[in-house]
Amino acid sequence: MLHINDVTLRLGPRILFDKATAALPDNARIGFVGRNGAGKTTLFRMISGELAPESGTISYPRQMRLGRVEQEAPGGAQTLIDFVLEADLERAALMREAETATDPSRIADIQMRLVDIGAHAAPARAAGILAGLGFDEAAQNRSLSEFSGGWRMRVALAAVLFSAPDLLLLDEPTNYLDLEGTLWLIDYLQRYPATILVISHDRDLLDAVSDHILHLDTAKLTLWRGNYSSFEKQRREQQAILLKHKKKQDDQRKHLQSFVDRFRAKATKAAQAQSRLKMLAKMEPIAAIVDGHILPFRLPSPAKPLSPPIVAMDDASVGYGEVPVLKRLSLNIAEDDRIGLLGSNGNGKSTFAKLVAGRLTAQGGVLRRSSKLDVGFFAQHQVDDLDEKATPYQCVAELMRDSTEAKIRGKCAQFGFPNIKADTKIAQLSGGEKARLLMGLAAFNGPHLLILDEPTNHLDIDSRAALIEAINDFEGAIILVSHDRHLLEACADRLWLVGDGTVKAFDGDMDDYRKYVLDRAGGGNGKAGKKERALELERAPQRQSAPSRKESAPLKKRIWAVEERMRKFQDLIERVDKALAHPASFAKDPAKAAQLSAQRSELEKTLLLAEEEWLELTGQFEAAQTG
Repeated sequence: MLHINDVTLRLGPRILFDKATAALPDNARIGFVGRNGAGKTTLFRMISGELAPESGTISYPRQMRLGRVEQEAPGGAQTLIDFVLEADLERAALMREAETATDPSRIADIQMRLVDIGAHAAPARAAGILAGLGFDEAAQNRSLSEFSGGWRMRVALAAVLFSAPDLLLLDEPTNYLDLEGTLWLIDYLQRYPATILVISHDRDLLDAVSDHILHLDTAKLTLWRGNYSSFEKQRREQQAILLKHKKKQDDQRKHLQSFVDRFRAKATKAAQAQSRLKMLAKMEPIAAIVDGHILPFRLPSPAKPLSPPIVAMDDASVGYGEVPVLKRLSLNIAEDDRIGLLGSNGNGKSTFAKLVAGRLTAQGGVLRRSSKLDVGFFAQHQVDDLDEKATPYQCVAELMRDSTEAKIRGKCAQFGFPNIKADTKIAQLSGGEKARLLMGLAAFNGPHLLILDEPTNHLDIDSRAALIEAINDFEGAIILVSHDRHLLEACADRLWLVGDGTVKAFDGDMDDYRKYVLDRAGGGNGKAGKKERALELERAPQRQSAPSRKESAPLKKRIWAVEERMRKFQDLIERVDKALAHPASFAKDPAKAAQLSAQRSELEKTLLLAEEEWLELTGQFEAAQTG
C-alpha cells in the first residue's frame, strides 16, 4: 500500500499540498484528477523520489517496483523491440550473463530463472504491446532515431507496460496516442494485475479503468471509491449536504450574534451574552465549496448557411507529389454535418482534412466546394507554432484592424482573456489557454465548416465538457479528429474511417469501432487480416445520408434532459428507500413513514412517465438516423 502522510509542499508563494494525506490500496486502479496546475505531476515526482516534500512522508513497501514514463523521449540506434525488452532489467541482466557464464551450476540457475520469469516468451509479449500502440513488425525492427518525438514517447510507454511494475504511474498516457492506441491502452489497463495511478483528463479512460478516484483540490487529497462518473455523483451529493449544513450553521451564527448584539450591554443579560460568544468561538465554520469557474468556449455560427452539399467528392484522390495518399473518395458533406474521423495515425486523416479545407488540391477525380465556403482549422501542432512573444490582444487585433481597442478587448474577453490576461505573453500561457486562444482564432469569422484536430489535448475534464457544449451549439458543419471517445460520442453524428488508402463511412457506433480496433490488434495485423477486414467493410451496408442536424440536435438535447430527470428521480427513490429501510426511526411518528411511502409511489409514477418519454424520443432519434 502507498501511504501519503501529511505532505506539505510549496511552489514559490503557492501551496500545492497542505498536510495532504491518502492511503492507496494494493492492486487498485486509481484515476488521479484535479485542475490543470494543481500539482498532480508534482506528486508523481515525490512518489518517484525526484522531489522531497517540505514535511510529511510518502512510503511504500521496499520491494515494490515503480514504473513511470520518463519526460524525455528515448533515442539512439537501438531498435524499438530491443529497447522495450531492455526494460525488464532482470531478464536483460540474466540474458547478458547467460552469454558469458562458464560455471555449469550458475548456467543451470540462470536458465531456471529465465524459465520462471517467462523470458523466452518476452519478445512476443513486447511485440504485442508495440503492435497495440501502433507499431507493425517492420516498425518494431527500426531504430528509435527514425521516429518523431511523439512516436518515441509511445515506445517509452510500451517499455514501462512491458516491465510490469507493482505500481504503474501514468501521466496523461493518451496525449501521444491516437484513438486506436487509446482504445487498446484502456483494454490493457483493465486487465493490468497490479496497482495503477493514472493522471488523465480522458473521461472515457477514467470511467473504463478506474475503481478509485484520487482528487487533488485546495491542496488536499481525497480518495473516492468507484470510477469518475461515480466520483462526480458522490461529490455533488456531498456538496449539497455541506451547503445545507453551512446554511443551517450560518443561520445559527446569525441568531447567536443577534442575541449578543442586543443584550451584551445589559447587566441582567451579560452572562448569557458572554455564554453565546463562547458558543460562537467554538463553532467550527463549514467552508463554502468553491468550484473554479470554467470559462465557456464560444464558436460563432455562420451568419448565413450554404446550400448542401458544401463539399462533394466523386472518385477524388489526394496526396503529395505524384503518389496519392488517398483514392476513391466519393463523399458529401452537408451544411450541418457532425463527422468524426477514425483511423490510426499515418493513415491520412490530416491529408483528408487539408483536402476538405482547401489546403491541398485533388490530384484526380472531381471535388466541388461551395464558392462561399469559409473553413476554420484547428490543429494541435499549431499551438506550438504560435508566436510566443505575442499576446492574445495582438493576435485578435490582427483580425480586427479597423476596430477600437475596447472592441478588441471585448473579443479577447470572449475568448477567455479578460483585462490584463489579454496582455500576457503567449509563452506564459498554459497549454489549455493556448488551445483556447487558437480555437477562438480558428472560429473567429463564424466559418461554415470547422475542422478540429485533437482539440482536447491540453484541456481538463470540465473544459472538455464546455467544449462539447460549444460544438453542439455551433450551427455549421464540423469534422472532428480526436482520441477522446467521450467527445466523439457526444458530438459526432457520422463516423468515417480513414484506412487502406481511402475514406469510407463506418457503419456502427463507438462500441462497434472499439471491437473492430481490438480485433485487429489481437490478430488482424497481417496482410490476410487487413484484407479480411477491408472486405468486411466493403460488404457492410453504408448509411445513405446523415440525419438532418435541425431534426436530430433538438432530439438529442431533449433525450439528455429526460435522462437527467430520470437520474434525479432514481436518486430520490434510493434516498426514500434508505429511510424506509429503518422502520424503528418512525416508531414515534408513523405518519412520517406513511408520507414517505406516498412520496415514493408518486416518484415511481413520475419516473415511469419519464422512461416512456425517453423511449419515445430515442425511437424518434433512431428513426431520424436511419431514415
